[in-house]
Amino acid sequence: MFKHCKAAALAVTVGLFSHMALADTAAGTWKTIDDETKQVKALVQINEGANGELSGKIIKLFQHPDAVCDECDGDRKGKPVNGMTILWGLKKDGENWNNGKILDPHNGKIYSAKMKLVEGGKKLEVRGFLGVSLLGRTQVWERQ
Repeated sequence: MFKHCKAAALAVTVGLFSHMALADTAAGTWKTIDDETKQVKALVQINEGANGELSGKIIKLFQHPDAVCDECDGDRKGKPVNGMTILWGLKKDGENWNNGKILDPHNGKIYSAKMKLVEGGKKLEVRGFLGVSLLGRTQVWERQ
């Protein structure tokens, strides 16, 4: 009986610490929601590089899995959106990540980006904008 209680206490402790660790990082897999249809759009895997910068790539498209970025410029033009890096250069700044870039594969445009964790790390507010951050849009991604 004592062994079972000990094991349960250990499991709870590990769960709490792993949840606290998640609340400090945006690294992980995130579900994106389409702004218009409110349907699940994609899964984005965010990784932290050796320099501390975050980057993210689409690892699964739900609505149009074979989509290509026809509107993109350069190396991305005509390439599959699935597997494409759409988020890069974000640097930790207090509670936020700033000074990054985000690609909208729908229109091929690249915007300035910033993001922050909300709801104890369960959600991520991702903002793409032009110039000042007042001119843009924010999406809320859900941790998977």
